[in-house]
Amino acid sequence: MPTDHSSAPVLEALAAYHEAGDVPFTPPGHKQTRGADRRVLEVLGPAVFRGDVLATSGLDDRLSRNRVLERAEHLMADAVRAEHTFFSTCGSSLSVKAAMLSVAGPHEKLLVGRDAHKSVVSGLILSGIRPVWIDPRWDTERGLAHAPGPEAYEAALEQHPDAMGALITSPTPYGTCADLDGVVASCHRRGLPVIVDEAWGAHLPFHPDLPSWAMDAGADVCVTSVHKMGGGLEQGSVFHLQGDHVDPERLSSRADLLGTTSPNVLLYAGMDGWRRQMVEQGHRLLGAALELAEQVRTELAAVPGLHVHGRADFTGPDKADDLDPLPVFVDLAQLGISGYQAADWLRSEHSIDVHLGDHRRVGAQLTYADDAGTAGVLVSALTELASRAPEFDPPREVHVPTGDRLRMEQAMLPRDAYFGAVEDVPAHAAAGRIAAEMVTPYPPGIPAALPGERLTEDVLAYLRSGVDAGMNLPDATDPSLGTVRVVAE
Repeated sequence: MPTDHSSAPVLEALAAYHEAGDVPFTPPGHKQTRGADRRVLEVLGPAVFRGDVLATSGLDDRLSRNRVLERAEHLMADAVRAEHTFFSTCGSSLSVKAAMLSVAGPHEKLLVGRDAHKSVVSGLILSGIRPVWIDPRWDTERGLAHAPGPEAYEAALEQHPDAMGALITSPTPYGTCADLDGVVASCHRRGLPVIVDEAWGAHLPFHPDLPSWAMDAGADVCVTSVHKMGGGLEQGSVFHLQGDHVDPERLSSRADLLGTTSPNVLLYAGMDGWRRQMVEQGHRLLGAALELAEQVRTELAAVPGLHVHGRADFTGPDKADDLDPLPVFVDLAQLGISGYQAADWLRSEHSIDVHLGDHRRVGAQLTYADDAGTAGVLVSALTELASRAPEFDPPREVHVPTGDRLRMEQAMLPRDAYFGAVEDVPAHAAAGRIAAEMVTPYPPGIPAALPGERLTEDVLAYLRSGVDAGMNLPDATDPSLGTVRVVAE
């Protein structure tokens, strides 16, 4: 198949569709803006509706004979040095489930880092896969988890020789990266595949000063959210494949099982165009972003009361293996305010939305789309925040236990606990009961409790105090955590 990266097959097919003046008697029912409400058009603009066509009998013919999507996926795979690439319009939440189902099935074991995103846990619930949890590396001083190391996966493989493969998250939402080479080596020695949830790493293949990424480390399947650190639209995701541990037809079938039959062509177009942009301009754009991020870090580090996390904090023995410098995390402990308070203040006072706020930090996601103007807004607002911190009410204390006390017994399969008989009990009486739901601080979206785990007072105290301090628990049956859903006794 031709490899011309100046081409963008989806965008070109969409332009050809408009040039031909096709008259659709198919969905979508707005018929190329004609049926769209004027008030909607005033907000969204006509281009959104003009780009909203069927993938078949629209962008391509009814048999996809022009291979529009296939050609776009081939170019993406070539751009990132993968053997196969699949586009998804349902986000990496779907892509990672498809990857899991291509490696393991009901009651089969999969090694999974316990710092996995809630979408991975959803995959366990739907599939009936039996997780073998791998403990993250825990930084007690900063109350932060980093991806598990190769030694933890090696030990688990020794204890569970019947495991079907492994899943690891890297980078984490905090930009910290795992030793993927080591994890892959441990698994491949046994002929087992490795899935990397690299949702935050779409940009990594396109600049040598960024951390190594999954395909270069030899991983078998890599899931990437193009909309996070790339230039795609929300829900645009790709998953890449290489090697012979995972059958591409099997992976494609699993994705088809979960995916929509009405994919949004706008998402395909965004991913296709971003790939072309990265191949042609990525080194320059990301190089400028790295310089800007370093400048932002330097300026913020000079502000009294702000501590900017860097390699010295996040990497080294028993921490992360590497760090993506584009996400900028600022510790506010010296100011005596929480990340929840800071995030709310930045939005209300400066219309700034930060990527993440936790009990002591805020995180700002910089990409190649940022410039001196946006960076200046961020630095100015955080500088003012530091000067006005004495005006804030004292933050509510969040009882963050150490890593070993955050871990709970997996007493039942996640699927069995979730779909079994359940009851809601007061949170103060839930210790010792088996959770039947996910309870997830969001962001970053890593469940503190998940179905099948036996709840402990330490974790419940962390969550209750977190809610009091401003933590968001959107997937809990009771987001205020007055009650918790547990397996019925």
